[in-house]
Amino acid sequence: MTATAEERMLTPEIDAFIEKWKEKPGNLIMVLHRVQEEFGYVPRQAAFEVAAALDVPVAKIFGVITFYHFFKLTKPGKNQIAVCMGTACYLKGGQDLIDECERKLGVGLNTVTEDGEFSVEAVRCIGCCGLAPVLTVNGEVFGGVNTKEMVKIIEQFEGK
Repeated sequence: MTATAEERMLTPEIDAFIEKWKEKPGNLIMVLHRVQEEFGYVPRQAAFEVAAALDVPVAKIFGVITFYHFFKLTKPGKNQIAVCMGTACYLKGGQDLIDECERKLGVGLNTVTEDGEFSVEAVRCIGCCGLAPVLTVNGEVFGGVNTKEMVKIIEQFEGK
């Protein structure tokens, strides 16, 4: 699956980044991070182009993408909600927050609302255990959240 110059996804900046990292150990992870930084996820076509540029099998690219939960294969919502399900957050109501997201937004985990505004995922740990339960929206941390506050947090991001 090769693309002509007009169909290529990778930008000249990503090409330059790949060239810089091509011979360094750990290059695949770094390049995939850069691709995801550009697109918000790793598009299928971009994965094929990275495989060709680094001369690695496409299966290795997808193996890395699917192994590390940080990488995404589908475009996330404009507002990305991550609910912590680490031990402290789980015990203090993390699942209730996920359930409330589903009720309020009408979508489950690892999905995007029909309008593309929100996506919801469960993550292993955000690193704020003392504030449990914790979630982030677009990287902004919210701690000690209950279901009523969850609704207010979602509402403050609607239409932004």
